[in-house]
Amino acid sequence: MKRILLSLLVLSLGVAPGAWAKSRSGVITVEVDLSKQEADKETRLWIPYVVSDKNQSVTEVKVSGDFAASAVYTDKANGTPMLYASWDKGAQSRKLTYSFSVEREEIALRNLPGKEPAWNRADYAEFLKPTSIGPIDGEVKKLSDKITKGKRTVLAKAKAIYDWACENMYRDPATVGCGKGDVCELLKKPGGKCTDISSVYIALARAAGVPCREVFGVRLGKKAEEDVTTWQHCWVEFFLPGYGWVPVDPADVRKAMLVEKLELKDAKTKEYRDYFWGGIDAYRIKIAAGRDLILNPPQAGAPLNTFGYPYAEVGGKALDWYEPKSFSYRILYREK
Repeated sequence: MKRILLSLLVLSLGVAPGAWAKSRSGVITVEVDLSKQEADKETRLWIPYVVSDKNQSVTEVKVSGDFAASAVYTDKANGTPMLYASWDKGAQSRKLTYSFSVEREEIALRNLPGKEPAWNRADYAEFLKPTSIGPIDGEVKKLSDKITKGKRTVLAKAKAIYDWACENMYRDPATVGCGKGDVCELLKKPGGKCTDISSVYIALARAAGVPCREVFGVRLGKKAEEDVTTWQHCWVEFFLPGYGWVPVDPADVRKAMLVEKLELKDAKTKEYRDYFWGGIDAYRIKIAAGRDLILNPPQAGAPLNTFGYPYAEVGGKALDWYEPKSFSYRILYREK
C-alpha cells in the first residue's frame, strides 16, 4: 500500500503544472540479480536501453556484471533499443548493473496549427493499424465515429478523443502494473492505469485515421534519491500533418484528479487538461516504444504486449516482471 501511495503522489505536490521544473537530470541505475533462479538452466535478460533524442540527453552509460554475453540490439519493427545479457547453465551468480545519466526537457507544444496540409497516410501506416488487443473496427470504430462526428482535421479529431478520454475514463489504483490495455474490455469498464487509458486513446484515434503511438517510460523522482522500480508510465503521441508528433497524456489528467480529489468541473482539472494536451512534464524519460514486440534476440515466449519493464527467461520460461522482488530487480534514481 505504501508503494501505491508513493506512486500516486508523484505528480501531486499541491502546485499547478505550470510551476513544475522545465528540466530534470539525474542518474538511473537498474540492478538485476537472478542468482536465486534455477541454476541448471540458461538465463536470458532484456532491459529497455535508453537513448538520447531531442527531448532527453543520455550520457555516462555503464554496464557491468558476471554475464557470459552482453550486447545492445534493436527490435526490427520499432527500432526499440534493448540491452541483452545471458548466463550459461550452471552459473551460480547472475548479476547485472546498468546505469546512465539523463537530462530530460519538458515538452510544451502550444497553439497547434489548425490548417492541415496534404499528407500521405501510407507513410504512417504503422501508426494506423490495430494491435493484438487494440482493434480499430467494430465497437471501437463506432465509438470513434461518434466522438469525431463533424471533425474534419487530424487536430480536431485528436482533441475530441482526448476530451472524451479525460471525461469518460478513470484511474483504477487496483490495476496491476500500468495495465494491459485490452481495449474491448476497457470500453465495457473504462477504468485502469496509463497503458489502459493510452491504449483506448490510440485505438479510437487510429480508427478515426489519426496516426498514433505509445511512449513507454519511467518517472524521475522529485527527491534527491528515490526508488522508482514501479514508476513506469505510458503516454501518447499523435502525428499532426505539417507539424510533427504531439504528446498527450489523458492518463495523467485522470491520475491528478484521483490524487487531488478533483471533479471535471474544477478549475485545476482544466489546468491539467490544458497542460497535458501537447505538454509533457520533465519528470519522466522515454525508454521504449511499440506493441506486440519480438525482442532481439527473440524471446521464447509470446510477443510482448509492452516493453516498459525488464524481461527475463529462465530455461525459456518468462519471469513475472510485475513482481520485481521475486524477479529481483530494482530501479534507482539519484538527482544530479
